[in-house]
Amino acid sequence: MRKGLMVAAIGAAALASSPLSAETLEDFYKGKTINIVVSTGEGGTYDTVARSIARYMPKHIPGEPVMILRYMPGAGHVVATNYMYNQAPKDGTYIATIGNSIPQHQVLDGKGVRFDARKFNWLGSTGISNLMTAAWAASGVKTIDDAYKHEVTAGSTGAGSGTMLYPTITNNVVGTKFKIISGYRRATEIDLAMERGEVVVRAGFSLGSLSNEHPDWISEKKVNFLFQVGGKREESLPDVPLMSDLGKTDEERRIMRVLSAPVALGRPYLAPQDIPADRVVALRAAFVATMKDPAFLAEAKKLKFDLRPLDGDEVAEIVNDTIDISPTLAAKAKAAIGDTAEAQKPKK
Repeated sequence: MRKGLMVAAIGAAALASSPLSAETLEDFYKGKTINIVVSTGEGGTYDTVARSIARYMPKHIPGEPVMILRYMPGAGHVVATNYMYNQAPKDGTYIATIGNSIPQHQVLDGKGVRFDARKFNWLGSTGISNLMTAAWAASGVKTIDDAYKHEVTAGSTGAGSGTMLYPTITNNVVGTKFKIISGYRRATEIDLAMERGEVVVRAGFSLGSLSNEHPDWISEKKVNFLFQVGGKREESLPDVPLMSDLGKTDEERRIMRVLSAPVALGRPYLAPQDIPADRVVALRAAFVATMKDPAFLAEAKKLKFDLRPLDGDEVAEIVNDTIDISPTLAAKAKAAIGDTAEAQKPKK
């Protein structure tokens, strides 16, 4: 009798562990809710894009779970990132969209960091357009080479803006001679100053914004593009170098890639580390499918989303490249940003 009971018990255990009895992805996700943690507050592009993803991504996940948004702003996106690393359930029911500066912050600042961005399961990114630096054509500045030869004025809205950041970086790393003129309250004032001949250059804008605000600048070739910041060159500007292309040595190019990482990442999405592998695969595939979904793309066009999708492997490559940098190069990258209050002094 005991032998019969033992055989039955062994048979039941084998059945429970067999593939036939394993919980499928559809079984797990059916009736579930996936939370999308947004590292900004309500409103703004991160929120708007996440709302659209929450509407269309569920149908590409087995079991079609519901998706809802949870807002977790604070500390420059660090609060949400720490939560995803240390507290969020690691079962595939929590994903997040976090600030694209997070990997760079981990290596150049580190304040408040209780995560290792390399260990997240990166799902992909909706991407953003590259940021351009352009000169008013009538000034005679044609290419970035001119900014090495003589002083070129660049308008700026102040510290922290792309109008200040990118000319400062190239001055400090590769020796361009941008003279940064601050005091403009908004980018449109810099545009007017360019047309009046008060400054020559504006940095940190996308082609999309330029097409909307000044289509004649492109159609009538009123500006010359000097360089672009991002991971890959824009298809429409294949001959305009990336900021990272300006480096004369491997070290300079590496520093420039780290400082270009936020733009290259766009608006990334992640899942926590240590969740079941099959759920990571399913979430990654669903994200990619959403980026190709005709209904999502139609809504994106209507809402004028800036879409340059990346898959999870592409995002992870940028993240790892950013973080896997030596302390020496990290210090040099941080120094390249410089004291923006002193950025009006071009490198001699």
